[in-house]
Amino acid sequence: MSQIEINDVSVTFNQKGRDVKAVQDVSLKIEKGEIYGVVGLSGAGKSTLVRTINGLQRPTTGTVNVAGVDITHANKKILSETRKKIGFIFQNFNLINNRTVAQNIAFALTAGGYPEKQQPEKIDELLGRVGLQDRKDTYPTQLSGGQKQRVGIARALANDPEILLCDEATSALDLETAEEIITILKDINTRLNITIVFITHQLEVAKDLFDRVAVMENGRIVEQTTAYNLFARPQSDMATRLVNRFLTTQLPDDVIHWLANLPGRILTLKYQGDDSLNPIITEIARDTGVEISILQGRIEFIHNQAIGILSVFVTGEPEAVIRAITAFKTKVNSVEVTPK
Repeated sequence: MSQIEINDVSVTFNQKGRDVKAVQDVSLKIEKGEIYGVVGLSGAGKSTLVRTINGLQRPTTGTVNVAGVDITHANKKILSETRKKIGFIFQNFNLINNRTVAQNIAFALTAGGYPEKQQPEKIDELLGRVGLQDRKDTYPTQLSGGQKQRVGIARALANDPEILLCDEATSALDLETAEEIITILKDINTRLNITIVFITHQLEVAKDLFDRVAVMENGRIVEQTTAYNLFARPQSDMATRLVNRFLTTQLPDDVIHWLANLPGRILTLKYQGDDSLNPIITEIARDTGVEISILQGRIEFIHNQAIGILSVFVTGEPEAVIRAITAFKTKVNSVEVTPK
């Protein structure tokens, strides 16, 4: 049995006399030790879905099983015991500002029944895991956003959970700080074999952190896949929109307008693997009689596998340009032709 199983879950809210379906008929399985992502735009139902895992949100229909326990129908005692196995990391940190870092963690330890005499040693251990050993007597208002989230992670680990739920845990942080948090979470996952369920609208997180991912839209799961395949071969319209937004090589408008007045076409080429496209470009230019200019490009690595995006400008006789476009379609994963 999977560590987390969500079966045909729907959540409906009544707002101002009308029913709003926040989650609709969702089923998914998450394995122990996995880093599982849920991505989608704001309002897609991600937070509501994840809150069903720790029982903070009861499904309207369907069941949620955590470590073999049906928490949907569990009594208060069983639900409380199951929740001790689940840590939660919040978007906005949720620290108690009038308590020190150590006292914030002690609060979680006490709530979990951890012996008071052993708490100082445990607090040092937890702060060491997130690199904040020297800040235990500091108040949250004296910390940066990244430091606050590190405290949030330490607090979530206080009672040795088997599962960490992360609700947009990096969206309030700048890119560099978010990468530091991702590194900490990956280390925790590796060292402690903790299952992580992470919801986000940031695909920067998905490419660096997730093993598998579900894409949500309007309360439904529209795609489940591996992190690499999400970027390399998105299947749903929503996944394609999210990936294209992240992997964009959008040229400046003035460049597009300038090229539009020239005889030729702008192509966006998407390919997999870290080999250069230069031999293919040279071959197609030679065989079709066109000239090909590289405008810009980028390579992203997802789980050590490369995905490349390259923008080129193809000029020549109209029929030759069409032959070049056809040739590219046989050599790369996708070809997008910018309309004139």
